[in-house]
Amino acid sequence: MIRKTWTLEEKDKKYLWHPFTQMREWVSELPVIIERGTGSFLIDTNNKCYIDGTSSIWVNIHGHRKKAIDKALAAQLKKIAHSTLLGLSNIPAILLAEKLIVLVHRSGLTSLSKVFYSDNGSTAVEVGLKMAFHYWQLKGGRHRKKTKFLTLMNAYHGDTIGSVSLGGIDLFHRIYKPLLFESFKAPSPDCYRCPLNKTYPDCQLTCTGKVEEIFKRHHKEIAAMIIEPLVQAAAGMIIAPSGYLKKIRALCTQYHVLLIADEVATGFGRTGCMFACEHEEVIPDIMAIAKGITGGYLPLAATLVTEDIYAAFLGEYGEFKTFFHGHSYTGNPLGCAAAIANIEIFEKEGVLDNLQPKIALFEQLLVPLKDHPHVGDIRQKGLIAGIELVKDKNKKTPYRLEEKAGIRTCLEARKMGLLLRPIGNVIILMPPLSISKADLKKLVYIVARAINIITL
Repeated sequence: MIRKTWTLEEKDKKYLWHPFTQMREWVSELPVIIERGTGSFLIDTNNKCYIDGTSSIWVNIHGHRKKAIDKALAAQLKKIAHSTLLGLSNIPAILLAEKLIVLVHRSGLTSLSKVFYSDNGSTAVEVGLKMAFHYWQLKGGRHRKKTKFLTLMNAYHGDTIGSVSLGGIDLFHRIYKPLLFESFKAPSPDCYRCPLNKTYPDCQLTCTGKVEEIFKRHHKEIAAMIIEPLVQAAAGMIIAPSGYLKKIRALCTQYHVLLIADEVATGFGRTGCMFACEHEEVIPDIMAIAKGITGGYLPLAATLVTEDIYAAFLGEYGEFKTFFHGHSYTGNPLGCAAAIANIEIFEKEGVLDNLQPKIALFEQLLVPLKDHPHVGDIRQKGLIAGIELVKDKNKKTPYRLEEKAGIRTCLEARKMGLLLRPIGNVIILMPPLSISKADLKKLVYIVARAINIITL
C-alpha cells in the first residue's frame, strides 16, 4: 500500500483547529504558513516576505530573531529549561522579578512591589481578580461583601471563564453567559460612537459619571474595577479621552475599590511609555502584564501587586491565608531569561526615546486617510492604531460583519506584502517597535491602497 505524502497545507487542514477562525472557510482557502522571520518581517514557505503589521498579534517588540534574546535563550538552555516555583525557586525568575519592580518604579508605579508569575494575559488577569476577591475576604467583617467587579462595556480581558466574565464584547462572550459570574458594567469611553453624541470633555464626564453612579450604589459590594488603561484594544483600539484614567483612579480610591490595570496589550512601550498608566501618573493596586514581556518569544505573564495586598495573605500555616493558585510553568526559566533580555534591550538601546519620532511620523502618515469616504475614525496611541471602516461616513453607518470589510482589506494588504488581522470593521495596526521609518511608510501606504480597492 502506497501512503500519500501530505503537504504542510494538507496537514494543517487535517489536524489543526485555529483560534478565532471559522474553520469551514479556512479549509477552503490557501493558508499562509510562516517558516521564519527577521526584524519586522515574516517569511512564508513560498519565500514570500511580509511586514508583520500586528507584531504577531501584539507580542513582538524588537523584531524577530533579535540577537540579544536569541543569545539569552541559548545560554539558559545550557543550564535548565524548566523548574517549578512550587516549593523551589530559580535564578531567572528571581532576577526578572527584581527587574520588573525596578522597571515599574522607574515608570512611577512605585506602590507595586511583588510579582506573581503565570503564562498568558488571561491567566494574569485571572490571578488579579482572584487576589482582589481573596484580599477583601481576608480583611474580614463588612469587607467580605465585596465580591463583585466593575468593568467596561467593550472590554476584553482574555478567554478563561473568569476573564470572560469581566469582558464586554458580545460577539466573543455572549454564548458563554450561562458559565459566567455577573459583573457591573459601565459605558466604554468610546467618543466616536458615544450614544449621546458627545465629544471630549463632555464624553469623559459622562463616562466617569456612570462609573461614579455605580460606585455610589454598589461600592460596598465591589472588590475591584478592571480597566485596559487608555486603550481598549480588542474593542477596536478605543482610546479613552485625556484625564479619564486619572479620574477612574480617583474614584476607586474614594470608594475603597481596588483598581486592576490590564496592561497586557498596552505594556512594554506600545503607547509610547513603558506602561500606559504612566501617561496620567496612575498607580493601580494590581497590574497584569504579558504579550510583550518576553519580546514576543515565549509565553509568560505576571501580576504585580502592592505590599498591602501581599501582606494580607501572610499568616501562620494553620490560618490558610495562602493564595492557592499556580501554574505548572510558573516562572519558567526560559521565559524569564527572554524577558530579562527584553528589558535590557529597552535600557541599552534607548527604545522609548527612539520610538518618539516614529510615533510622530505614524500620526502624520495616517492623517490623509481621515478624509477617505469610508474611513469613519482613526484612533492612535503610540505605535498602535485602529482604522474604522464605515459604509456611510456622515451617518457613521458600519459595514455589516457579513460584508467582511475588514477581512477583505487585510487580504488585499496580504497580496502586497503586509500581514494584518482586523477586528470586525477596524483595521488594526501594531507593528514591532523596532520597525524602520521606511517600513512604517510602506505599511500605511499598503493599508491605504487596500482600503481603496475594497471600497471602490
